[in-house]
Amino acid sequence: MGGGLDVESISEATSGALGSLVSTTVFYPLDTCKTKFQAEVRSHGQAKYRNLSDVLWEAVSTGQVLSLYQGLGTKNLQSFISQFIYFYGYSFVKRLYLKKSGAKSIGTKANLVLAAAAGACTAVIIQPLDTASSRMQTSAFGESRGLWETLSQRSWKEAFDGLGISLLLTSNPAIQYTVFDQLKQRVLMGANSGSGGSSETLSAFSAFVLGAVSKSVATVLTYPAIRCKVMIQAADCEEESKTGQPKAPKTMLGALHAIWGKEGIPGFFKGLHAQILKTVLSSALLLMIKEKISKFTWVALLALQRYLLVSSRRIKGE
Repeated sequence: MGGGLDVESISEATSGALGSLVSTTVFYPLDTCKTKFQAEVRSHGQAKYRNLSDVLWEAVSTGQVLSLYQGLGTKNLQSFISQFIYFYGYSFVKRLYLKKSGAKSIGTKANLVLAAAAGACTAVIIQPLDTASSRMQTSAFGESRGLWETLSQRSWKEAFDGLGISLLLTSNPAIQYTVFDQLKQRVLMGANSGSGGSSETLSAFSAFVLGAVSKSVATVLTYPAIRCKVMIQAADCEEESKTGQPKAPKTMLGALHAIWGKEGIPGFFKGLHAQILKTVLSSALLLMIKEKISKFTWVALLALQRYLLVSSRRIKGE
């Protein structure tokens, strides 16, 4: 490929980021309900939200339905940047690994390591946006503030609350995309052997199903850490100070201790069904969109690269 532009990696990143933008917007109200439900830690019998529908009913009964979208702009910015960086890094290091090793495909262990490395870089860069998004979603309905105001409420050090868990949770997308890639290879191999063709893309339905399966596996394995992260990043609600409840813990050990003391073992999986529903649907939609537009994006970027190359030659010729 001429020049220094890595068209394939940029194509992967762009299609992944666009897919993330759509899926985040579509399922955002569910994400807000899920996040507020996860953030609450109460003793048995004192929970404000008994289930996910209680969060939705609160928004409806108080006339704050539109507040289910509070923080959407920040979440979309976070999703687009994180997915672009992640998919670019993942695609780039994967292709570099294949080139250096001379292997035809990447094994499961190598795939996990490469995906985790890409995820770690992404987590550090977008952590302030992640923290701000969680604070906006867990603020009382109708009281969420803008991105800059949310971040400036506390020190910039606190903007990186939960970074340690975010780095730990790089195993989540690493597991997800490794499972997805492995399943994708098997599905395409079976389809090509049966038809005698050489297709390299999944159908929309297959991509959706594989995306759902891979995200379910990753979510179940990492859920206790996911809930701890939400608790650490949660806004300090006025209701908590009024009822005498302690503010959200700021360390993973503090979050684990709070869950264990207030809710016991079931607390580590409180909201798991909501997490799976939201993340599986959004991730499956993301991967489905990515699979469908990646080839178009690659062709468009390749055409742009050639156009810029021709234009550059014409200018030099003049």
